[in-house]
Amino acid sequence: MLRVVIAEDSVLLREGLTRLLTDRGMEVVAGVGDGEQLVRTVGELHAAGELPDVVVADVRMPPTHTDEGVRACVELRARHPGLGVLVLSQHVEEQYAGELLAGSIRGVGYLLKDRVAEVREFVDAVARVAAGGTALDPEVVQQLLSRSRQVDTLAGLTPREREVLGLMAEGRTNAAIAKQLVVSDGAVEKHVSNIFQKLGLGQSQEDHRRVLAVLAYLES
Repeated sequence: MLRVVIAEDSVLLREGLTRLLTDRGMEVVAGVGDGEQLVRTVGELHAAGELPDVVVADVRMPPTHTDEGVRACVELRARHPGLGVLVLSQHVEEQYAGELLAGSIRGVGYLLKDRVAEVREFVDAVARVAAGGTALDPEVVQQLLSRSRQVDTLAGLTPREREVLGLMAEGRTNAAIAKQLVVSDGAVEKHVSNIFQKLGLGQSQEDHRRVLAVLAYLES
């Protein structure tokens, strides 16, 4: 059973997320309404030997409703590297996404709140982040991709390779990418191999190279 902490200042939304996740077999061990309380609560759980698997937090929370939520999540990732963090935002905010994704994309997610309405997709994202995977909203990826086109880091990639890399950044497997693009698994494997080669990522563990490729994409 996955253990979740929810940080959301709207009591109605917090209770709704709690009900949604518990109905699907997860345990919501705490619900808080601001960033300071989030950091304090996770610290107390860790001290008791009960660190949660994942935190689901709003980007904007009291007192200023600017960046308290995401800053709390960045602090938690520094203190507890194994903790999954999934942030929710009303709009795509590249600065906050960049802060959260800096250094590592393992166990991290950034979704628009509209995505919560797609219950299965949201629950899958929570589980994926808790397991150390990635869950990035397609709109977030698209904006970061648009920005990346202004620099040379990915200049050698073809449009299709950029598309594959964008889907990799969303946390999709090769099989899921093949289904999305309506191509064979072999075609996707070839594109991924080309991406590794063009980004100068030599032979190593496949998962490690995927992380490095996505980081190059997000940081470009």
